[in-house]
Amino acid sequence: MTKLSAETRDKLKGVSTATLASALFKRGLRNQMIQDVHPLSPPKGGSMVGEAYTLRYMPAREDLNPMSVFRDHSHPQRKAVEECPAGAVLVIDSRKDARAASAGGILMTRLMVRGVAGVVTDGGFRDSIEIAGLTMPSYHHRPSAPTNLTLHQAIDINVPIGCGDAPVFPGDVIVGDMDGVIVVPAEMADEIADEAVEMTAYEDFVTERVRGGQKTFGLYPPTDEANLEAFAVWRKQHGR
Repeated sequence: MTKLSAETRDKLKGVSTATLASALFKRGLRNQMIQDVHPLSPPKGGSMVGEAYTLRYMPAREDLNPMSVFRDHSHPQRKAVEECPAGAVLVIDSRKDARAASAGGILMTRLMVRGVAGVVTDGGFRDSIEIAGLTMPSYHHRPSAPTNLTLHQAIDINVPIGCGDAPVFPGDVIVGDMDGVIVVPAEMADEIADEAVEMTAYEDFVTERVRGGQKTFGLYPPTDEANLEAFAVWRKQHGR
């Protein structure tokens, strides 16, 4: 597993998922945005960033999924809550089905206290108002019915999963902002972060120019050399 450096983590906290999607698209990766997940509250202190630790649900078989399974300390959901590393993002494959909850307020509070960087599910949470008040960023499709015992059966942890149609491998870097959540392959994280920082600086320059009345022709994208020269001056002035 590629270890996410503090430097790369900090860079990714300051860039948008839209910019990351563009950088990944240049490399032929088109399906890295987790579809139909929404933040319960705005991420605090920049984008949510962390390495993926995964939990996979499957359709429940009732005789194998009674209430008593939660007494087992090796139950995958409960193990994930206690073993997801601090600084990681717990990513849950809930089969894009929010009719049963992926987790509730107590388990999410435990993850927050343990230092987990965030949680993403393509299903839903119960206790969504409570979870929205936590300092840990959380993303889901919609609030769920008040149970996690029906429909879903937690089956495995820290394996490759699909979450909202995006492929997620353990250790991939998860970034979330108000627009949603994107998956950056672990081996690309450093170069993608560097490129996204550069893209963000230029986009900030462009935004300033457009607000000042400049046309986008030759500016965005930068096909006019004069704009690149102006950008170099702008970067020096702004320490970017």
